[in-house]
Amino acid sequence: MPDLEKLDRLCAIARRVAHEEVMPRFLSVRTERKQDGSLFTEADLATQLALARLLYELEPFPMLGEEMEEDRQQKLWDENMSGLWVVDPIDGTTNFVHGLPHFAVSIALMRCGRPVMGVVYLPVMDECFYALSGYGAWMNGTRLPLVQGDTQMAEAVAIVEPKWLSGRLPSRVTTVPPFGSLRNFGASTIDWCYLAAGRVDLMLHGAQKLWDYAAGALIAEEAGCLYAALTSDDYWHHHIWARSVVAARTPSLFRAWKTWARANH
Repeated sequence: MPDLEKLDRLCAIARRVAHEEVMPRFLSVRTERKQDGSLFTEADLATQLALARLLYELEPFPMLGEEMEEDRQQKLWDENMSGLWVVDPIDGTTNFVHGLPHFAVSIALMRCGRPVMGVVYLPVMDECFYALSGYGAWMNGTRLPLVQGDTQMAEAVAIVEPKWLSGRLPSRVTTVPPFGSLRNFGASTIDWCYLAAGRVDLMLHGAQKLWDYAAGALIAEEAGCLYAALTSDDYWHHHIWARSVVAARTPSLFRAWKTWARANH
């Protein structure tokens, strides 16, 4: 099966599972807390189970999901460099539980530690972002980015998650930011997609996990965005379970944003 056809089928899987497993439980599901304090629900588990079955039918690789034990996740990562599905069944579970529309199903196919195919589907908005390595990125059939043109840093819109930033950055980014406006939607996969679409200009996060960036980073890269880790330009060799990111949608913004973030770290 050609890769573009597989990508179409992957989008269909994300939509199907979201409408069968996620949306029927929206606003009506009980929550529990994991050891790290984050929320999870029956919807997360049901979605992950459904994805495991459908993704294996599309491409017979193992699946690494957020709702797995950490030792199992590490084992899957170590033993499946030739092909591995990486899934966040519901990114933005807190939003999902509280009735906020910013949550998504995220799926990536990774080979040799890099994503080669990715889909992020926002069921409330019915927006499907997707990309294939070397072929570009789209949202509902429209090539990304949706918003064109350069923006001056002083007028830029930034998505920042201050919770995982260290050093001086949490205070500096809110008190003396170089950009014009600050946003936080509470879902890392969506942050990447909004950057790819041009809905925001800058992105900063101190410690994303594999499923937070696997699909989103590919979508952003294929849309022309640039990114690095806070302490290294070699993003893909940074810590896979706590990977920082400083990103922008244009080269000029990226240079200025990366310089500022590192100087204020």
